[in-house]
Amino acid sequence: MRRFLFGLVVASVIAAAGCGSSSKSASSSSATNDPPSAANTNCAKPASGATATIETNFGCIIVALDTQHAPKAAGRFIELAKKGFYNGLTFHRVVPDFVIQGGDPSGDGTGSSGTPPVVGEVPKDGYPIGSLAAAKTPSDPDGTFDCQFFIVTGQQGTQLPPQYARFGRVVSGMDVAKKIESLNSGGDGPPTQKVTMTKVTISGA
Repeated sequence: MRRFLFGLVVASVIAAAGCGSSSKSASSSSATNDPPSAANTNCAKPASGATATIETNFGCIIVALDTQHAPKAAGRFIELAKKGFYNGLTFHRVVPDFVIQGGDPSGDGTGSSGTPPVVGEVPKDGYPIGSLAAAKTPSDPDGTFDCQFFIVTGQQGTQLPPQYARFGRVVSGMDVAKKIESLNSGGDGPPTQKVTMTKVTISGA
């Protein structure tokens, strides 16, 4: 089953996978962005609250999880992360001024967690840059979350309709998310270099 995240990019509607099929156009651009050195990788965890530390080969992204306002969606992410589900998976899709997306075990947008999805909480105040949210198929109920997630990295992402479970926000490492976003070939597709989530660690939950 195809799962999509719809957004407006350069005045055209595009689709982003969420535990379903995504655009599979291969990048023809040569890779020129090298991962940062370990010295530039900040994986320090915030002092309190439920957080997810997403360690990648380009650095760490730390997300505050909204267990208060989005207990179902945040709980799903926490459950999968604690099982090690995300370890070794990739950010398989990057779109300029929109989102970076990952969490698919197939690595191309066609995979599934193998367990029934949950129907999480959708926001009333949109998707500010840095939002962590779930993708779904057009036919799924609003807020459906299987396994794939996206981080809003640009203004186009803030225009998404309130159909996607938002369950966190980036509190550290937005520069890493933007670095990953920059690995695009000028459109909607896979990054020009492989971006691996080496480990996702949950703290405070």
